[in-house]
Amino acid sequence: MSKAGRLVVLVSGSGTNLQALLDASADPSYGARVVAVGADREGIEGLARATRANIPTFVEKVGDYPTRAEWDAAIAARIAAYEPDLVVSAGFMKILGTPTLDAFPVLNTHPALLPSFPGAHGVRDALAHGVKVTGCTVMLADEGVDTGPIVAQAAVPVQPDDDEAVLHERIKVVERRLLVETVGRMAREGWTVSGRTVRIGNHTGGETT
Repeated sequence: MSKAGRLVVLVSGSGTNLQALLDASADPSYGARVVAVGADREGIEGLARATRANIPTFVEKVGDYPTRAEWDAAIAARIAAYEPDLVVSAGFMKILGTPTLDAFPVLNTHPALLPSFPGAHGVRDALAHGVKVTGCTVMLADEGVDTGPIVAQAAVPVQPDDDEAVLHERIKVVERRLLVETVGRMAREGWTVSGRTVRIGNHTGGETT
């Protein structure tokens, strides 16, 4: 059974999910702490949040490497230097390669109830389909796009006057809470994976609220 005490968080933008994890981990009883924050670009608020919290940071830009495989190896090495128990992709806009996925469990989020509406436009696609309930998913990443084993999900009702931006903001609020709760439980209780089934502690993961 794995535990998630040491977290490396990867960001590409404002880092609101990172901030939620930083706030939660300020309480020792949370069970996990952020030991480093990585990014694929410089000058973003996510890195600034880490700096203000005195968390080490690193940047690995894809464009600095001749091939994607070399970037995959480089970012895996940077992550490994911090010896994480869990890597959290918190708004990280790059798909991690096998060097990282083979070495560490990687937690990712998605603004829809997978397996429905995977990909970059989950909120837009859910609205276009006319669903009355959507939500967010926390999953263990694999080599596919939003195809990894589901750890936890939470539902968000779709209101008649929702547009993509309004609905996405409401999902993000729920997503931050779900991510913090899930990482905390994984840290305190441990987790196991059997096929596509993820169990946290003595309970099954993937609870829908």
